[in-house]
Amino acid sequence: MTLGCARNDVDSEELAGRLAAEGWDVAPGDDGDADVVVVNTCTFVEQAKKDSVDAVLAAGGGSADGAKVVAVGCMAERYGAELAEALPEAAAVLGFDHYGDLPARLDDVLAGRPLASHTPTDRRTLLPISPVKRPEAVRDTSIPGHEWVPTVPRRRLDDAPVAPLKLASGCDRRCSFCAIPSFRGAFVSRDPGDVVAEAAWLADHGVAEVLLVSENSTSYGKDIDARGAAGGALERLLGELTVVPGLRRVRVSYLQPAEVRPPLLRAIATTPGVASYFDLSFQHASAPVLRRMRRFGSRETFLALCREIRALDPEAGIRSNVIVGFPGETEEDLAELEAFLAEAELDAVGVFGYSDEDGTEALGLPDKVDAGEVAARVERITRLAEHVAEDRAARRVGRTVEVLVERWDADEPDDERWVGRAAHQGPDVDGECRLVGDLTLLDGLAPGVVVTGRVVDAEGIDLVVEALGVAGDGGAADLAAGAPVGAGAR
Repeated sequence: MTLGCARNDVDSEELAGRLAAEGWDVAPGDDGDADVVVVNTCTFVEQAKKDSVDAVLAAGGGSADGAKVVAVGCMAERYGAELAEALPEAAAVLGFDHYGDLPARLDDVLAGRPLASHTPTDRRTLLPISPVKRPEAVRDTSIPGHEWVPTVPRRRLDDAPVAPLKLASGCDRRCSFCAIPSFRGAFVSRDPGDVVAEAAWLADHGVAEVLLVSENSTSYGKDIDARGAAGGALERLLGELTVVPGLRRVRVSYLQPAEVRPPLLRAIATTPGVASYFDLSFQHASAPVLRRMRRFGSRETFLALCREIRALDPEAGIRSNVIVGFPGETEEDLAELEAFLAEAELDAVGVFGYSDEDGTEALGLPDKVDAGEVAARVERITRLAEHVAEDRAARRVGRTVEVLVERWDADEPDDERWVGRAAHQGPDVDGECRLVGDLTLLDGLAPGVVVTGRVVDAEGIDLVVEALGVAGDGGAADLAAGAPVGAGAR
């Protein structure tokens, strides 16, 4: 059972791979017959903590005898023994250092052997650790320049044609509201060959789009190339990923605006097979608020960045998250954020209300905003963000898009049951496309197919797309470069 972000999804599949390699039968979620339920927790915001606690409490109730529950993940790492004391329902609370020997630890849990709970450590004080220890490799000559793939890098827990792929772990930034570096540690890039090899493994297991995830993707390569992230490691990696056989689209997430460089913008906006999609963590637009957040930027600099992106590709998708109610936020600060959102015309915005986080600098800041006022500001900014995103979607009517087919939705009308996403729509959060058109063409579709279509309507941030044809069967770069179009499934 996994809560939280796409990085946790990767962790869960890596843990599932370790368990399967040691002979465990692994199923996503609790099917009612589990001996052990592993709950991968989240601690991003207060609601995420509550959801994680509820999941642990509920996890043992699905089987007749009551499965043993083991908590892992960010909340387990961050609170350790404190969480174990508060949740006696959990048979064990294990931190990241236990991931390498999780099968043995679950053996201990089943045998009733005492297992000391994880004791948290501020990982900012530790040397960087590898984001993942890879198993033995085997030869595979299908990918030029990468003649090996991990034998069991992970075990897929669903059959979705989209999967996250981890670029790095940790973060070296010190945003005053964020506790992630304290339990995720320093930023460590994965070897590019490792990333490409795992992408090939995912493609071989039915994945058509990979979503590159990390705590800060714009830092990728700064610990690999002597020139730092400006050395172009991420740009080169994107090019290598687009030639992986079977991949149809590569998408980057978690970009830090202060670290985005013109070559990276060009690579994302213009590389065939890379989604022209910019997940930029603005967090606010008022310069004084951003300074208190220990971040950089302003309404003017962020608008300039958006203009630079759209000069490269007017149809690019831009999404962001913002925090309102940060300590000291004034009406003038909020108005500055509103002005930015109105001018930037983002495709999607996640709006979060500030809440105190243990161990962060912001916890001790003065001029806290009343909780009721924070909620009111969240509602106010959310209404504006939704209006802007819906207007942006409406202006896509008449445009041509490429839709990655993801699922069949039996609840939709007969001719609108195939659902997918265009390049400007990220998984889960940015809206989706419903396909209409010739039923012969629609009947030949399947998850993972890329359809060329014309936007005929917008419903909120969702689009209705008339399917015109199915793109060819090459890799992502061949597809975007104009591979043959015809009917039929991949």
